Amino acid sequence: MYLSQEFPVFGDWFYIHFTENRGMAFGMEFGGDWGKLALSLFRIVAVCGIGYVLFTLPKTTHKGLKICGALIFAGAIGNILDSAFYGLIFNESFNQIATFMPAEGGYAPFLHGWVVDMFWFPLLEGNFPDWLPIWGGEHFLFFRPVFNVADASISFGIGFIFLFYKKFFKKNEEEVIEAPVAE
Repeated sequence: MYLSQEFPVFGDWFYIHFTENRGMAFGMEFGGDWGKLALSLFRIVAVCGIGYVLFTLPKTTHKGLKICGALIFAGAIGNILDSAFYGLIFNESFNQIATFMPAEGGYAPFLHGWVVDMFWFPLLEGNFPDWLPIWGGEHFLFFRPVFNVADASISFGIGFIFLFYKKFFKKNEEEVIEAPVAE
């Protein structure tokens, strides 16, 4: 596919849309080439930390929390691999279909590549009402971000941790220390 090419999968609410994310979540960029390198190195350190925590969790840790941690870990590794190697093995895809292993080399050095995003769910589209103070009359599209499997894995892992926080971090009865009652 070429950059921004898309085709519908299910009607008007789910598309495969090819885009390349040059930065981090939602396309935010961080300080040019040095920022990209710093972001890539931070991701690697964070994944090492997450992996260490996952592999040292006690056996009594809730199974759901372990699954959520594994989703976050796997998604982060997927995005790191994409960012590290995609720029080395493909050429620029702007106004053309990218070539795998071009003779002249890829478009970016190690750890400077872009992450490919492809899922787009434009669920609801319209205009804000005119009476709305800041955005009145402006066009909106609900669920604008384009994402990939790794992003979804990270988002579901974090979302389920928030959703089931009390269940995952439930204290055992003997761990609860009661404060003495003042008489």
